Amino acid sequence: MQAWKWGAVVALAAAGSIAHAQEKLKIGFLSSFSGPLGALATDMEDGFKLGIKHAGGRLGGLETEVINGDDQQNPDVGRQVFDKMVKRDRVQIVTGTMFTNTINVIAPTAFKEKVFFVNLNNGNAPFAGEQCNPYYFSVGWQGETPAEAVGKFATDKGYKNIYVVAPNFPAGQANVAGFKRFYKAPTAGENFVKIGQIDFSVEIAQIRAAKPDAVYLYLFGGMATNFIKQYAQAGLSKEIPLIGGGFSFDDDTIQGVGDALVGSYNAWWWNRDLDNPANKRFVADFQAQYKRLPTLYSTQGYEAAMLIDSAVRGVNGKISDKDALRAAFRKANFKSVRGNFRFGPNQHPIQTFYLRQVVNEKGSIHNKTVSTLLPDHADFYASQCKMN
Repeated sequence: MQAWKWGAVVALAAAGSIAHAQEKLKIGFLSSFSGPLGALATDMEDGFKLGIKHAGGRLGGLETEVINGDDQQNPDVGRQVFDKMVKRDRVQIVTGTMFTNTINVIAPTAFKEKVFFVNLNNGNAPFAGEQCNPYYFSVGWQGETPAEAVGKFATDKGYKNIYVVAPNFPAGQANVAGFKRFYKAPTAGENFVKIGQIDFSVEIAQIRAAKPDAVYLYLFGGMATNFIKQYAQAGLSKEIPLIGGGFSFDDDTIQGVGDALVGSYNAWWWNRDLDNPANKRFVADFQAQYKRLPTLYSTQGYEAAMLIDSAVRGVNGKISDKDALRAAFRKANFKSVRGNFRFGPNQHPIQTFYLRQVVNEKGSIHNKTVSTLLPDHADFYASQCKMN
């Protein structure tokens, strides 16, 4: 694990009313830095670093140390790294996780040790519902909500015969369940593929034979890129449209496949063209800092930092008062790049989902916001949370 520190030089004005605070903020950033999804983890980390910079180099005004850990896309490794963060490094907050299977194995320890867990990516149903916990906050999304938005789009579009492709792991199955919550027509077929699969020739042949209205795609990173490339090479991209959540159609995927995605639709809670001051600042500063455009993963890291900053400031740096810190987290007192953000009773976002289309404008292939799909949308499991 590696640690990076911020705040060697801070303006006196930034220190302000919490100059008296003696506590140090230690954050564990546990993500999947190695393997095929390493670039996505780096995007999240870079967004998090920019959030710290925007906070004056010190989250909540406290000296901030971020300790990096790599779960190597392996829950058992993630558990070992997290245990070291808690027992050796004494982190007060953990964030950065990418996969629900890692969340499942480290969350019980976080709750037992009263370490705040700020999930900035996909979140599983139990922690949004019956297993909700005072120390668990999600600044990303409950795993099924983007699928629900896509399901609404498919219904509005009048599709009657959609083929489904998703990874064969709990989040993939839950995502398809979310899609079906809003898309009630029968599916033309469902294919749950192996995590890390790169050859989709068999699945694409099955799609061709099924002749669906569209393909609902829930893949990410290299899996999405390889599928879409092969799908286009088979000549299907012009015959059978692809639809899905934003992570299957993000900039990383667009860069890998180019024109093959033009015309396709996807649903997400953020886009670079959202017209609000926080988003404009984030996009401009991220591009200036890293010489590339931010992705949705960058956004998630940034928002996690902004949430943590707001909570620590809300308790004047007294992070040892965990009840007060939790109350400050719940207020979500920061300007979100998505425009509107608040927590529901399960400490998961209530947020608007937008329809985006991949377009080619003057040689630039990117997502363009088309319309609102689900305004102020809460996740399906919030009513099952009995937390006070």
